[in-house]
Amino acid sequence: MLRLLIIPFLFMIHMSVYDFKVPALNGGTIDLSAYKGKKLLIVNTASKCGFTPQYADLEKLYDKYKDKLVIIGFPANDFGGQEPGTNPEISEFCKKNYGVTFPMAAKVDVVGDNTTPLF
Repeated sequence: MLRLLIIPFLFMIHMSVYDFKVPALNGGTIDLSAYKGKKLLIVNTASKCGFTPQYADLEKLYDKYKDKLVIIGFPANDFGGQEPGTNPEISEFCKKNYGVTFPMAAKVDVVGDNTTPLF
């Protein structure tokens, strides 16, 4: 049992955030190595959350600093079922309501047994 816990941990020690590739909301891939040299702000998002209006502020921040900062949204339904939509529904919601242009990952799990490795 201890071996099962230690081996993944040792593997992660040698990884950088820039070593990850994640599925994109639009069906492509987000290769974080493309953002080396920039700061990353990785944000868990949800469309039916009290913090949903943060999309507007995140978009302003991204637009102002996109030469040196990349914001990547990670929609998840792990907290009170606040992101029930499909990837296409989430994408449409973000663009239509908040004009989101920063990269958005496909819907992920950020807690539990199926947690996305980046988290």
